[in-house]
Order: sequence, then C-alpha cells, then structure tokens
Amino acid sequence: MKTLFLAWQDSISRTWFPVGKLTHEDGMYHFVYIQGARKAEKEANFQPIWSFPDFDYHYTSPELFPLFANRLLKRSRPDYKDFVQWLNIPAHQDDPIALLARSGGKRQTDSFEVFPCPERDENGVYHVHFFAHGLRHFPSDVEQYVRTLEVGTRLLITHDMQNKFDSRALILRTEDLHFVGYCPRYFTQDFFELVCDRPSQVNVTVERVNLPPTPIQFRLLCSLTAEWSDDFHPFSGAVFQEFSQVLAIYT
Repeated sequence: MKTLFLAWQDSISRTWFPVGKLTHEDGMYHFVYIQGARKAEKEANFQPIWSFPDFDYHYTSPELFPLFANRLLKRSRPDYKDFVQWLNIPAHQDDPIALLARSGGKRQTDSFEVFPCPERDENGVYHVHFFAHGLRHFPSDVEQYVRTLEVGTRLLITHDMQNKFDSRALILRTEDLHFVGYCPRYFTQDFFELVCDRPSQVNVTVERVNLPPTPIQFRLLCSLTAEWSDDFHPFSGAVFQEFSQVLAIYT
C-alpha cells in the first residue's frame, strides 16, 4: 500500500494542516479525512473539499481522484521527461503516487499540497526523499553554492530553535557549515525524533541538484535514511488518525 497525506494552508495565518489521507491498494484509490481536518476547521474555518463533501465518508475509486490527478504533469507534455528527471524517479516507476510523493503536487491556484508517509525500504530502514525547502528566502549566494554540491555530499540536520516562524524548524547544512535549505515541515517531528534518539544512524545526502531553469523548489533533492526501530511509527500523532477509526470508538 502507498500512502500520501493531503495538507491545506490557511490563507490568513499561513499555517499548514494535514487534513486527509490518500492510499492506493489493490488497484483502488481511497481518500479519507483525518483528525487534522477537525483541527483546521476549529482553528482556521477549514471546510470539506467540494469533491469530498463529507468528513466522515470513505471515498473509493479505480481512478485517481481529480483533486490529485490535476496536480500531475500530463505525459503528453513535451517537458514531462524533464520533470521526471528533476524528481530523479527511475524509469517505469513514474506512477501517480510516486510523482505526487516526490513533487508535492503544489499548484499556484489553491492551498493544498501532498507529502508521503515513509515506508520501510528493501533493507528494512526508514528512507524518504525530499526537496530542501526555503531556498528562495536565503541570500542568493546560498542558492549559488547549492548548484556546486555533488551527488552523495553528506548533509547534517540542525535544530533552528530561534527561528521566529517555527521554533522546531530543522535546517540543513554541509559538514563545512554551509546552510542549504530546510527540511520540509511535515517531516519535522519524525526527523527530530530520529536525530535525537539515534543521531549516528541518520544519514542525509544530496540525491540530485537541478540547475536553472528548473524551478527553485526542485533545486536540491535530498535522501534520508535511518534505522527503523520497532517502537518508531511515522505520522502516528492524533492529527493523522482517520475519522472512521476514531468515531468507531464511540459507536
């Protein structure tokens, strides 16, 4: 089973909330709301998405739901091959879930994006790919430096605890102390736990550097691997729990 989470951004506070979960299993797509949607409803007046009008309903389809399909570049587009190369997805593995997981599926026309739920890889370890965030907010010389990074360069995760926008932000740096971006906010809790519990087991490297005219949000692709202990469960917080599971407890 492959799993993605859907996040929504409040246009006023700019806060992101995980609100739904998309899974693909046995040829069927499934969408359910998660408890983060109720949190977003309470704190930012989030309303059900028009194509999924009921918070408590389990939606299924043999085809990818339009909300997600419209975030994919069509294979007929002349720049499709370039797009797949930016994401560094192997040939014949460019299925919709893989493309959305790697790209984030963000569009300029709405306030949604997606992120993957990590799974154990073939070696039984935690492995996730992500693009460094926030490069557009760094001085131009940082972006110029990122262009010089070589595949395989080791990166270190540092807690940016005095960040006035997010005190739990995790910044990426090289071993010679060059900052190169931030870890995506969605992975902050998991990465923080992994680094604090097993710092020597966490390994972040440069997977790919895409040069201009590639959009800056796809500039630096990173790979993180870590030991996956039996007591570690990614995205296990209350906001990621499905409505149906929670409601069943009270019925």
